[in-house]
Amino acid sequence: MEAHLLQGLWAPDNHQQHAQALEYLQQLRESADGWRMCGATLTNGGPQLDDKVKFVCLQVMEHHARNRYAAATPEEQVHFRQHLSQWMTALCMCTDPEKVFIQNKTAQLMSLVFVVDYPTRWPSFITDLLSTLSLGPHAVQLYLRTLMAIDTEVVDREIIHSQAESDRNTRIKDTMREHGVLELTNSWYDILVKYEKSHPELVCHCHDVIGAYISWIDISLIANDRFVCKLVDHLKEPLLREAAADCIHEIITKGMDPVTKTQLIESFVTVLDQAGVLKPVDDDDSDFLVKLARLINGIGVQLILSWQNINQCLGGLHRLDKKESEKREMVRQAVENKVNLLLTFMASEYDDISAAVFDFARDYIQLIKQMGEITAVERGLLENMLYVVITKTKYDENYNFTQAGEDEAMFDDYRKKLKVVFDNLAALVPELVLQVSKEYVLTTLNRWQSSPYEDVEAAVSLLYNLGEALPASHGNHFSGPSQCLVQVKTSTMQEMMQLLVTSGVSGHSHPAVSLQFFECVARYEKFFTSEPHYIPGILAAFLDTRGMRNPNPRVRSRTSYLFSRVVRCLKSNIVGYTEDILSQLTDLLVLAPIDNGQIPPLLTNDDQLYVFEAAAMLIIAGNTEPGHKEGLMRNLLSPVFAKVTCLAERLAREQDPVNQASIAKSICHATAVTARTSKAFSNQNSIQACGCVQLYLDALQLFINCLNVGVEREVVGAGVRQLMHRLVVCLDGESLLPLLPPASQALLHTPSPAVLTEYLPLINQIITKFQKEMSPFVHTIFMPLVSAIFTALSEPIEENDEEEQRTRRLLQRSYYLFLTTIVSHHLLPVLAALDNTILQQVLMSVVQGAVEFPDPVAQKNCFVILRRLTEAWGVKDMGPPGFVEFLYTQVVPACFLAPLKTTFDLNDAQTILALHESVTCLQTVYRKRGDELITYLRSQYFPKMDLSPELVNEYCQALTSDAKVFRNYSKIFFQRAKS
Repeated sequence: MEAHLLQGLWAPDNHQQHAQALEYLQQLRESADGWRMCGATLTNGGPQLDDKVKFVCLQVMEHHARNRYAAATPEEQVHFRQHLSQWMTALCMCTDPEKVFIQNKTAQLMSLVFVVDYPTRWPSFITDLLSTLSLGPHAVQLYLRTLMAIDTEVVDREIIHSQAESDRNTRIKDTMREHGVLELTNSWYDILVKYEKSHPELVCHCHDVIGAYISWIDISLIANDRFVCKLVDHLKEPLLREAAADCIHEIITKGMDPVTKTQLIESFVTVLDQAGVLKPVDDDDSDFLVKLARLINGIGVQLILSWQNINQCLGGLHRLDKKESEKREMVRQAVENKVNLLLTFMASEYDDISAAVFDFARDYIQLIKQMGEITAVERGLLENMLYVVITKTKYDENYNFTQAGEDEAMFDDYRKKLKVVFDNLAALVPELVLQVSKEYVLTTLNRWQSSPYEDVEAAVSLLYNLGEALPASHGNHFSGPSQCLVQVKTSTMQEMMQLLVTSGVSGHSHPAVSLQFFECVARYEKFFTSEPHYIPGILAAFLDTRGMRNPNPRVRSRTSYLFSRVVRCLKSNIVGYTEDILSQLTDLLVLAPIDNGQIPPLLTNDDQLYVFEAAAMLIIAGNTEPGHKEGLMRNLLSPVFAKVTCLAERLAREQDPVNQASIAKSICHATAVTARTSKAFSNQNSIQACGCVQLYLDALQLFINCLNVGVEREVVGAGVRQLMHRLVVCLDGESLLPLLPPASQALLHTPSPAVLTEYLPLINQIITKFQKEMSPFVHTIFMPLVSAIFTALSEPIEENDEEEQRTRRLLQRSYYLFLTTIVSHHLLPVLAALDNTILQQVLMSVVQGAVEFPDPVAQKNCFVILRRLTEAWGVKDMGPPGFVEFLYTQVVPACFLAPLKTTFDLNDAQTILALHESVTCLQTVYRKRGDELITYLRSQYFPKMDLSPELVNEYCQALTSDAKVFRNYSKIFFQRAKS
């Protein structure tokens, strides 16, 4: 073996040397004697070899073990095992420990040979492996790693095995149970005893091995006095206890009879308790406490699972006799006895310790629900759990609200999990949750000024979370049927909300409290419908330094959004304050100057959109005359338009590209603001009924003029498209259509693939709404637009320019959707009026898309187009000249060629939709051409496919049958054809 050639593997910068090394490595793998050379190199060189050479040799031998070893001759297998045994012995006897990655690769290699040779060709494998233990700690380490590698190959359920591998693994485990497991477990105990003081890492590794193997070996080999006592002893040793806790967890989660499992768990808990292990308050090692919490969680979950198994097997209470009832009661009592432990860990100051027992908490709540009636003891435990949840909801004093990092993200995630427990409690004992929540909220809010912000925020959050935990019809928590619980809930929620809005807590200086206050207001907006006298105070909070003028940008941003939500929900109650609100919003509605320096505006551009929308909603919702509404809307938008006019003039003069970009962004934001205000209109208060049509038409013309300045077209054009999308929704065709030609001309001034891709959805939306009204415009724009698309798609691009290739694919898909929109909305005359050469070019592009374009969504649209054209023009003299011939030369073959493509994946849902559309298209041809199509298929097309007469008859019969039958048949037909 030429080891020097392998050095290039670790020199990727030297491309020639690296390539030579890769080629040599591949030669070693593929060569029939590569493993011999590598085995000889290992055994002759020993542990003193270079680590990289060792690893490559082991890789080559692993490749042989995976791919050729099982089929090798007996002599080759013996030779391979000799190399491996000698290498193992060398590793065991070396003075210094081998690198971990070399040990792991060696162990993996041993496991691959084991699964092939044991028990038939190497029946003494276990004995031979055990014999190495006398060689010292290095041998023990390699022994344990080998056992873990065997577990991965034979037992690990996360690895998907073939049926043959599963059968092999079952045979191996059966043989090991009979002949090897007892010796293995004895060796584990010896390791635990011998090395617990001198080599704790070996003992921890041994714990891992026991935990892995316990799932399939006899439990009594481990769950006995000698092992349990030793494991409990290790739970007291700082260097051993984490691994020991994990090992015990694996033991108690082993599948077994529920009563036996309960007895096993109870015996473990007794021993652990007597040893003083279950006292987390006396320990400050959080890593170990997490492991211990996981163990407690496993104990609780497994006990509850045992109760459920007994309950399920016995079919419920009515079938239980006294003996069975005692068993179930014994398990229930065992669970109940562990709940105080659960609460202790759940209340830990460390969130990861607390979160480790959440499964136990949720399962316990579910268990109480299943059992039906709640006892006084259970109710007390649930109440204690609720208090723990409330306490743990509080923010830590170290939480960084200004610059959240990983710790903050982890706490946020923890809080979400905690909320799940809270929701489960509320579903089980709603009256208890309501009572405890009320006491906490009222107590805290009444003294919020002297309480830590963490307590105040937790109280307001608790009120907020009740909205989801105790759901109400249509979110109305403040009215409902005259049932006792509903009435109690209604009055309780009202009392808490009244205190929230009158306590002054909205003025709290901490942003977390401010945010939660406004979230509560927005969630419970129906409270203000029933008690509107609180509305002025809430509006004031939104508008002053508590809300959108808060010193904290997060609070300003969030309250801007929540303000728009509240206005939308309460607009009928707020309209009386419209003009006062608008006057207070004036400074928030000013567009930020582009040269604002270092002084940021109060609201970001996105925040400002919500405020404009809210202002427009207030104006439109009023009961005033259309002229008054139009005047208020004009007052709202005129400053925006005036600013845009100045910006457009400045854009035309500006030479600095950086300043040009800034100005364009400001114009785009002004367009977005204008578009956003149009969301205020509805069917009841349409743009026409409010007299605002001309206002928005003038706005559109203004922004088109900005686009025609010719600078930063892409940025300004994005805003114009956004406004047009909105106006298509709001305006009628008579108002909007006259502006389409100048708008389209401006938008398509530079028809790049990206610009065309963005423009086509706008035209599709307009066609979909106005349909035949669009005919003159579509007739005018169709040829220039399609020509621009064809030109853009034919432009050469670099082979490795993935972004441009993606843009081209999107444009092609958009083009087919554009044609689909035309043929589906009564605009076929536009296509019929085309010059025949141009029409043929368009039709061939559709056929090409149906067959060649590997995009099932686009292919589906292409077949929709062909089907629609067939429906309209498939009868003689009904369509353009030559269309019937086109059906037979192009459309019918496309219905076969597309599904036969290798890229046409018949297991993909989108592709199946494309197949269904192609099938429908072919049946449409049959409906229009009748037996003429059958004759063509039999005499001309199917002979080219070399189909048997029986298959031809079968296909033609399916074609003439029901659509669903033909769809199902076609899928089978093409699956057989492609197999």
